[in-house]
Amino acid sequence: MKANVELHIGELILRGLPYAERYRVAAAVEEELKRLLDEAGLPPSLAPGGTVPHVRIDNIRMEAGTKPGVVGEKIAGSIYSSLVGNRPLPGLPGRSTK
Repeated sequence: MKANVELHIGELILRGLPYAERYRVAAAVEEELKRLLDEAGLPPSLAPGGTVPHVRIDNIRMEAGTKPGVVGEKIAGSIYSSLVGNRPLPGLPGRSTK
């Protein structure tokens, strides 16, 4: 049975990313978080009834021209890592061609 997870991202600062790319990055974050939850499971911090009121991630540096899908995957991976205590994530490195 899949868990029903509600996620609200209050602020996501994307310095240096073209404004027009913001929706593609947001969609990639959502898609990658879904994938991670499906493949790696629900972190203990989000066990049924659990809440995480605040998640802080480190800065993520990208090369100029990095595709929005890759940016979104990196952000989602950092969010998920924070929720699970930084254990290795399934399939994250070098996965995207978006």
